[in-house]
Amino acid sequence: MKAKAAFWQGFVACSPFILITVPYSMMFGVFARDAGLDVLRTMTMSVIVIAGASQFAALTLLKQDAPVFVALLTALVVNMRMAIYSAALVPHLGQARFRTRAILAYFMVDQAFAVALKRYDEPPEMSLSEKLAYYFGAMLLICPFWYGGTLAGAMMGQAIPPEFSLDFAVPVCFIALVAPTLRSLPHIVAATASVLAMLVFHDLPWSLGLLVAALLAMSAGAQTEFYLDRRKPSGGPS
Repeated sequence: MKAKAAFWQGFVACSPFILITVPYSMMFGVFARDAGLDVLRTMTMSVIVIAGASQFAALTLLKQDAPVFVALLTALVVNMRMAIYSAALVPHLGQARFRTRAILAYFMVDQAFAVALKRYDEPPEMSLSEKLAYYFGAMLLICPFWYGGTLAGAMMGQAIPPEFSLDFAVPVCFIALVAPTLRSLPHIVAATASVLAMLVFHDLPWSLGLLVAALLAMSAGAQTEFYLDRRKPSGGPS
């Protein structure tokens, strides 16, 4: 398979997520204006951070007059998943040039990562150039729609009727991304722990329940993995 063909495969594989990315980004634009940001600041945040969940989390806390360090810490914890994404992609893209990896890191979004990793684990095996082309095809479809949707939402602001219910895009997006990846017991345990912890700690001030749920979910998943590793037969002589 040629790199050009791989690029268009990634482009097509990520195309269904446009239906979610557009309302999701528009909702952030509306939300940012409602939080007091002008169009320039809204776009600056969206372009620099390019991580919807952490952007929503930070602005929500700032609207609640939470301390800045709490907002930053929450955004950082929410975005910790990007470090996990990076580690998962190292076996596939780690041999790329530093400049290429830096570009990939900036444009890393949930949708592109999800479709790329799924494809990398399927036959036929892809070369490094094909893997890079596939990833660029996926992310270069999503990112312009994120910028454009944010700008549209910021400019239209409250002109978007409430009955449009753009907030449906957030849970739908993450369900679509997370559900196919729950393929092992540690994954399922971590997801379950996060849901239960969020329900229990929902009423903590400044949305600190999100931090607690994230930490408990990571701990539960890691401990489950350690438990399974210990139960594996060593394979050595008795």
